[in-house]
Amino acid sequence: MRNNPVKETLAAGGKAYGTMVFEFLSPGLPTALAAAGAQYALYDMEHSGFTMDEMKQQFAYCRGIGLIPIVRPPAKTYAAASLLLDLGAMGLMFQMVESKAEAEELVRWTRYPPVGVRGAMFGGAHDDYAGGDLAAKMRAADARTLVLAMIETRKGVENMDEILSVPGIDAGHLGQFDLSLSLGIPGQFDSPQIQGAIDNLVASAKRHGKTAACMAPTLDLAKDWQTRGFRMISYSYDTGLMQDSLRRGLNALRKP
Repeated sequence: MRNNPVKETLAAGGKAYGTMVFEFLSPGLPTALAAAGAQYALYDMEHSGFTMDEMKQQFAYCRGIGLIPIVRPPAKTYAAASLLLDLGAMGLMFQMVESKAEAEELVRWTRYPPVGVRGAMFGGAHDDYAGGDLAAKMRAADARTLVLAMIETRKGVENMDEILSVPGIDAGHLGQFDLSLSLGIPGQFDSPQIQGAIDNLVASAKRHGKTAACMAPTLDLAKDWQTRGFRMISYSYDTGLMQDSLRRGLNALRKP
């Protein structure tokens, strides 16, 4: 089975860069992202309406070009998580993780027995329709699956240290938008509460040998968060990148 170089790089203390995808699912998207230097694509099913069949196609397009497909499931359920892994996802980002017990359960969904409860289906998309020793495949699948816990609620912030202590949780992913809503300060990202949560997330990740991850909508923010210790950075998202580039070009053309 293929390995996951993004997970390996992060586990070794390195950095990984990619972008989020909410809208554009063309067959050429993964190749275009890889050609631009992205190491992974983080597909959002929670807010996009993407279907499982569309995700299966995207995972197939990622195969062979070195782009690692990671997904935020449409719902935080075992059924969604296990199906996405069977379809070829190499990482899952779970939304609104709020406790150690919940984090432990999420990890179990992504691991085969005896460590977890993932159901067995082999000779399919996730193992490239190939044969081979099943026990070896199970070990390889467990080892390559990247698990990100989103810290994006007041309770998640309060419990982030316990969450990131859980074996199998590879990264704590900042969810600044929902966090601002949970704290009752929508969109106030410069507030001491948000800024404190950001620094605490980085510190907690370092304490537990994990990665602090984020989606930074602007380059200035991405550089700031990288300087502060984030090592997995999704630079913006598909519609944001397209609109920003188009806006800058059109504004320049309209100037006398």
